[in-house]
This record gives sequence, structure tokens and C-alpha cells, in this order.
Amino acid sequence: MIDEQTINIRAIQHYMYCPRRFALLEINNDWAENAFVVKANLLHERVHSGEHDFKSKEKTAKSSIAVYNDDYNIFGITDCIEFIPNKNGIFIDGMEGAFKVRIVEYKPKAPKDQKYHESDSIQLFAQKLCADYIWKTDSEAFIYYADIKRRVKIPFDDKEISDYYDNMIKDFLNEMRNILVTNSIPPRRKSQKCSGCSLHDYCFSKVKTYSVKEKIKALAKTEVE
Repeated sequence: MIDEQTINIRAIQHYMYCPRRFALLEINNDWAENAFVVKANLLHERVHSGEHDFKSKEKTAKSSIAVYNDDYNIFGITDCIEFIPNKNGIFIDGMEGAFKVRIVEYKPKAPKDQKYHESDSIQLFAQKLCADYIWKTDSEAFIYYADIKRRVKIPFDDKEISDYYDNMIKDFLNEMRNILVTNSIPPRRKSQKCSGCSLHDYCFSKVKTYSVKEKIKALAKTEVE
């Protein structure tokens, strides 16, 4: 069953960037790093190291929290979740008091012509689906862009925007599961921008495809020699 395919949240962003990239990663287990990947990895290593975890009167911040949503059959690891004391909030196991939940996703570079990348916000929306499912709440969601050292709140509290992302993620998950079930790698999209992709060499293989015509030419040349 397609719905039984569990999807890692981080894979959604890969699919949104390029379905072929998603398939190469998930089906072929291809992997390569470039400057963009290394920069993002270094940022996330610092975030997930635990050195940013702290507790104060204003909030308790915890990194690397595993989250899931059984209804959407997705799971992942959050960069940071902040629990803000709030008398109208929800109760968290192992913590005293009631809290408001705030998710913070860290990204290395902010867009120049908009407040946030949609590929970043779809990943954050998936995390929100999981956090809300686990704690039965309506969590806030922020992206922290390291280059400008600023948080951007994603307006998921707007129903129209929330419905837009919900429909988008359902479509993506269905398409992703279809790729996994059929074990098929989609062709590259004509409009796809590939210059920044770390899997460029896997996608554009330098090995020539088998050609009967070229084989006959090679044999004929050998016979003449």
C-alpha cells in the first residue's frame, strides 16, 4: 500500500527541489556533498550538538527532538523546539507547568527577494504537523536564517496559508510514495536548475549509454585494422 510508506521529513524538501534527486537519494542511495551541503551540515551540527539547549524563566529550548505524525505517516528530527510558559498552554511529559510550543528550523541563507523559501517552509510545516499531533496543540513555527541572524515567522496561523501547505504536502507525499513503491527514478525536469545540486555527477552520468550502432562501428574498425 502506498500509504504505508513512511517518509522522512527531510526528504520532502529534496523532492520539492527535484523529484529525480529524491529518487536518486532514496532508491539508489546516491550521496555527494558540495559547498552548499557542507555549509548547511556545519550549521546543523552546531544546532544539534546540544550546546544551544537551555532553560530560563522565559523558555526551555531543546534541540534534536524526534517527532512524528501517524496520520500523515511522516517523521523527523527538529532543529530546535522552544517551550514557552503559558497558563493556557499544554502539558509536556517531564516538565512542570503548561507551555506554548514554538518550532525553530535553522537555515544558512535567506532569500533575497522574499521573506522565506517555500522549500524551507514546507519542511517546517511538516514538523508542525508532527508537533501538533504529538502534543495536541497549535505550535508556532519560525525559520532562523544564519546569514542575516534573524528569525522569520511562518504564518501557518492563517487558515488559507495552512490549507495551502496542507494540500501541497499531501500531494507531495502521494507522489513520493508512488516513486518508492514503483522503484522508479523520474527523468530530469526541463526547467530544473541543476548547478547547485550535489548529485549533479550522478544525475548526468559521464558513462555512455550502450549503443548498438557504436558497437557495430567499433567491430568494423577492428576488422579493417
